[in-house]
Amino acid sequence: MGQAARAARRRGYRRRAAVTPEARRAAEWDCTRLVHLYANLNDQARWAEVAALYAADGCMTRPTAPDSPVIGRPAILAAFESRPPRTTRHVCANVVIQVQSETTAHGSSAMLLFTAAGTPPLVGGFEDRFVHTEQGWRFAERRGTLTF
Repeated sequence: MGQAARAARRRGYRRRAAVTPEARRAAEWDCTRLVHLYANLNDQARWAEVAALYAADGCMTRPTAPDSPVIGRPAILAAFESRPPRTTRHVCANVVIQVQSETTAHGSSAMLLFTAAGTPPLVGGFEDRFVHTEQGWRFAERRGTLTF
């Protein structure tokens, strides 16, 4: 063991078990699917299913309200149910998932939102933290931003 490794161990740093290539690909696929499923369910106004994509203590920050996080599935569901009815189409692209461990991952994606109201499309993105739960991969945090 080299001097740097011994020093790191003394400071409490431990080498994490490596994620196998197969587990990494599976997590990347599952998290990417979650991003796309979120957009589809959102466009279909299937709010309970959207809320179920979050961990029980998950946090959602809408692109239009970046300083107002919504925490926990019940609050996330209530936030979606309080929205006025509208027809939308979310187009997500450039999804990149970075698997950090067997149970955590980070992702980013671009989002384009069209509404039937005739307003100009919104362009933004999401920074996501994912956690693996008993129900599979879920959003631990979904933070939206508007670009223009």
